[in-house]
Amino acid sequence: MTQEELLMDPKYQKFQARNRINKIALILSVAAMVFGLIWLVWILYETLVLGFGGLSFATLVEDTPNPGEPGGGLANAIFGSFLMVAIATFIGTPIGIMAGIYLAEYNPKGTLSVVTRFVNDILLSAPSIVIGLFVYNMLLFAHFKAFSGWAGSIALALIVIPVVIRTTENMLSLVPPGLREAAYALGTPKWKVILSITLRSAQAGVVTGILLAVARISGETAPLLLTALSNQFWSTDLSSPMASLPVTIFKFAMSPHENWQQLAWAGVFLITIAVLGLNILARAITSRKS
Repeated sequence: MTQEELLMDPKYQKFQARNRINKIALILSVAAMVFGLIWLVWILYETLVLGFGGLSFATLVEDTPNPGEPGGGLANAIFGSFLMVAIATFIGTPIGIMAGIYLAEYNPKGTLSVVTRFVNDILLSAPSIVIGLFVYNMLLFAHFKAFSGWAGSIALALIVIPVVIRTTENMLSLVPPGLREAAYALGTPKWKVILSITLRSAQAGVVTGILLAVARISGETAPLLLTALSNQFWSTDLSSPMASLPVTIFKFAMSPHENWQQLAWAGVFLITIAVLGLNILARAITSRKS
């Protein structure tokens, strides 16, 4: 076949058309990736420069200052965030793991499982402020009658649960059925198969899901504004308003005081480093297990 005949061949023309479309798609994809990376690098650069500049030892050991007062730190906000995140993880993780086990092992295709997955998908995509408003109406307005750290912890736990459910179910579904069948053939009861075989095989993925859930709630502001509110002083009383790092950042960033703005950027830097560390830890656990 000559070159002219090849150029006139319909198959060759279709191939050339697909090749052009592929190049256009590749160029658009690379351009979109570069566009996103530019903003990401810019945000990280600003966070690093402004946040690291406002970071000091006093930031970690002193409480938030009064308006216009020099110095001060974020110790009470860091402690409040750590306490509420820890309680939310302690509440949400067992519920999420047990629900994920039920969906993957006991009743994968039942009506209850279908409804649970549907509700879980809604919770995964629901704005966090909706969850905060729900806790505000159901607990604060009806029972507590005041802002409290407990309400903030419950709101964060409701964000943890759907993430852990989805991750646990997916990881357990990836365990080869042959492992279960071999254990059943030896007369092992179902609960022990789940505990000793499937859950142990999927433990890296489950732990990764928990870490990602913790990383997500670490920077949540809206639910805490409606539940825990804030506190300018050091407090360990979960039945009263409690300071948190995201809410303090929000409040200080909106302030006209330069000292508060510096502390806000320092808080942003601390949250960014914490979330980045959790994501790196999750990747390391997954890759090491693989």
